[in-house]
Amino acid sequence: MRWLFLPSLLLLALLPATARAADESKIDAAIPEIDRLFAEFQVDSHTPGLVYGIVANGRLVHVRGFGVQELVRKRPVTPDSLFRIASMTKAFTALSILKLREDGKLSLDDLAETYVPEMRGWAYPTRDSPRIRIRDLLTHSAGFVDDNPWGDRQTPLPEAEFTRMLAAGVPFSTAPGSRYEYSNFGYAVLGRIIANVSGMPYRRYVEQSLLVPLGMTSSGYAVNEWPLERRALGYRWEEGRWKSEPDMVDGAFGAMGGLQTSANDYARWVAFLLSAWPPRDDPQTGPVSRGAVRMLAEGSNFVTIAQRNGRSGATACRQAAAYGFGMRVAQDCDLGLTLAHGGGYPGYGSHVMLMPDHGVGVFVFTNRTYNGGSGPAWDTAVALRQAGALIARIVPVSALLADGYAAAGRIYAAGDVGAARAHLAMNFLMDSDMDSWTRKLAAVRNEVGTCRTDAPVTATGTLSGSFTWTCDRGRVAGTILLAPTATAQIQELKIAIKTP
Repeated sequence: MRWLFLPSLLLLALLPATARAADESKIDAAIPEIDRLFAEFQVDSHTPGLVYGIVANGRLVHVRGFGVQELVRKRPVTPDSLFRIASMTKAFTALSILKLREDGKLSLDDLAETYVPEMRGWAYPTRDSPRIRIRDLLTHSAGFVDDNPWGDRQTPLPEAEFTRMLAAGVPFSTAPGSRYEYSNFGYAVLGRIIANVSGMPYRRYVEQSLLVPLGMTSSGYAVNEWPLERRALGYRWEEGRWKSEPDMVDGAFGAMGGLQTSANDYARWVAFLLSAWPPRDDPQTGPVSRGAVRMLAEGSNFVTIAQRNGRSGATACRQAAAYGFGMRVAQDCDLGLTLAHGGGYPGYGSHVMLMPDHGVGVFVFTNRTYNGGSGPAWDTAVALRQAGALIARIVPVSALLADGYAAAGRIYAAGDVGAARAHLAMNFLMDSDMDSWTRKLAAVRNEVGTCRTDAPVTATGTLSGSFTWTCDRGRVAGTILLAPTATAQIQELKIAIKTP
């Protein structure tokens, strides 16, 4: 059974028109192929139901549900069906820590034991082990063992029992700060830090600080607070049949994976995160500053070479990937900067991937254990790129860059760097002297002749850019780099004849 729903607009005035970076008409053209990806995934992965959404330009532009919320009455999945999103919760926990940091309540380099006194007596694995910082917990580098099989069942652990666990200490896998190892336990500790610093339970802090301001009125941690008819119930596919997974109530490990939400609500979260790019002067309208949101993309420096998820992964160039703050961060040669996270949980699977360079995000929720949907989510991103829907944002040309570029044009026209001597940084003629520049310019001019140096420069940053000049007998390509000084003179200028 398949059900199609029209996209709902997000009432988020977070993204300025100048930051729009996706062609929605081309997204629409790609939807039939993308719907097919998820329809096949729902059948092939034996998931009772799923919902997926595409967010672009600050709103939910497409959402579709397949299958059913539960197998008895067979209620169809809708954009308002409630799914637990498992470890995709970690980004909410991480941003809560960053909000407390922004409010001056803690520092990322503070020792975790400052706020969780039960940790102060811990025995570390080596004499030279540093004590755990909040930053280490965020990036899964606190030295705890990978604990997905165990951690996923800890959500309902009572707070008092967690306190006893902390006081008893835990065995370490490695010295803190020495490697990446995924730890649900570490995010439970972050939840305790949030509670102790804010003076309220973790779930209440997230609800008041993030969910309510974003209008996520159908999201929360105590799943039984919502009517059963709205909830997608969890199942496991085992021995050729579905088996019900028991609900887990909110407890001490909720910070690592306990959030329940709908596609309509979660799209607000995705739009809010994407609205942090690019940096700009617009007023801050979200519950946390754009700068804090962009910190989610700060990797832990334990970089790995990774294969892209999905069907294109086997032939795509490899990603440079690291874990940031509640998000896996990667540079993809086709998609640019990506932030992603999967969710695996008893009864549920989920995945989100964001492309901040293009203002586009894709997410999927399912109600089958560990059935995350990363493959079709990334295949969707590739399909959008192939459809031409992902448009690179144009970096504005700063006044300093425009001035330096004009000076470069005068240098070429005169065949003499002395024509813009005042625009040259102190290193410029030390790296290549006046005579060398005269010979270089003469050689290029002799071959291609006069060039139209008023062609627009393409900014690669506030102080850098590239350009191509059309000339009498060919073209010239070049780059310009300004110095990090108040006057921002030219520290480097490269020009070369451009081959056809």
